[in-house]
Amino acid sequence: MTFDDFDFDEELLDGLHSMGFNQPTPIQAQAIPVILNNKDLIACAQTGTGKTAAYLLPVLNKIIDASPDNRHLNTLILAPTRELAIQIDQQIEGLGYFTGVSSIAIYGGGDGAAWSQQRKALAEGSEVIIATPGRLIALLQMGEINFGNLQHLILDEADRMLDMGFYDDIIRIISYLPQKRQTLLFSATMPPKIRTLANTILNKPEQISIAVAKPAEGILQLAYLVYDEQKIALLKNILKEGQFGSVIIFASTKENVKKLDEELRRNKLTAKAFHSDLDQKEREGILREFKNKALPILIGTDILSRGIDVEGISLVVNYNVPHDPEDYIHRIGRTARAETTGTAITFINDKDQRKFVAIERMIGKEIPKMSLPAALGAGPSYHSGGSEVNSSPPRKKKPFKQRSNKPRSAGSPRPKSGT
Repeated sequence: MTFDDFDFDEELLDGLHSMGFNQPTPIQAQAIPVILNNKDLIACAQTGTGKTAAYLLPVLNKIIDASPDNRHLNTLILAPTRELAIQIDQQIEGLGYFTGVSSIAIYGGGDGAAWSQQRKALAEGSEVIIATPGRLIALLQMGEINFGNLQHLILDEADRMLDMGFYDDIIRIISYLPQKRQTLLFSATMPPKIRTLANTILNKPEQISIAVAKPAEGILQLAYLVYDEQKIALLKNILKEGQFGSVIIFASTKENVKKLDEELRRNKLTAKAFHSDLDQKEREGILREFKNKALPILIGTDILSRGIDVEGISLVVNYNVPHDPEDYIHRIGRTARAETTGTAITFINDKDQRKFVAIERMIGKEIPKMSLPAALGAGPSYHSGGSEVNSSPPRKKKPFKQRSNKPRSAGSPRPKSGT
């Protein structure tokens, strides 16, 4: 199957072909025909599978097919974070480059100038709005948006929105929308609360599930058994001896993120921290540097696990074992995007072993435990289902080497840059 099989408008195909995309990913192949047939959809797909393009392409095609006199506010996309909202807006800009479809990302956290800019863009008219729930409700209360002609409602990362407490906000937003619309719900996981939401807002939806809660095959997963006081030294050893061009380090708390930032800078490693204490302009600047490969190491909390779409990330480090096994999938999914490969390394202290055992059970395999460098001494033993693994260093390890990337063929389309 190729994108030509969907009978897309020539302008949309021109954008796809110019970006080098010919074959759809599995989620795209299954979701696009459902959406083109105007059916509601609930889709479960892991990160990095191309799900954003799976809903954007058919919606853009339907907007293009509308008569010029019927081009109005057509689609509302709800996203949990400003980073994801911006990313989706950039995807629309890239995929719809030749179509003339207009879009705007609406999110909080900016200054008064950003607020004014968003209101002005709304007044001038956009066919697609991508919004975080909180900022959108503020605009709705002010009467800034008329959704009378809306045809599509899309919830992206729906499980994350519910985790962040947005259920009531979503229901409130939907009260402003026409009852006759197409609703698409995309989620990486499908817990009972998502089913409840789907039953409330969708009409006889089709259902698609792609590789639920499984890491991409291209990820080399490794782990170290390490005490907390050994972690900094181990991290520096991996970063200095390895050949990783682009690295994300996940820490569980903002305080740990700041501490790691200071430690790595002290050791002359080029890194920057990404956390909620930064203002919006600073956060956007850091992400821009990282995407442009001007910043090799990015340190952040789980807000990054679903809010950033960067290709070519060669290493993800879990400085702490995530509390939720699903978050492990999203963290390591930042590498091995689409058809590429990458490495994911997790540090396991003596307190986090139960959480890591749960991760191994969920993904259905045991992750190799690497020996610590001799200079660090022995780490804790690992107890997994009665077996015990010791992390004492019996041999000298070879330096890490970055795994080569395979050619892109049918991954998640990325936004055009420099256009």
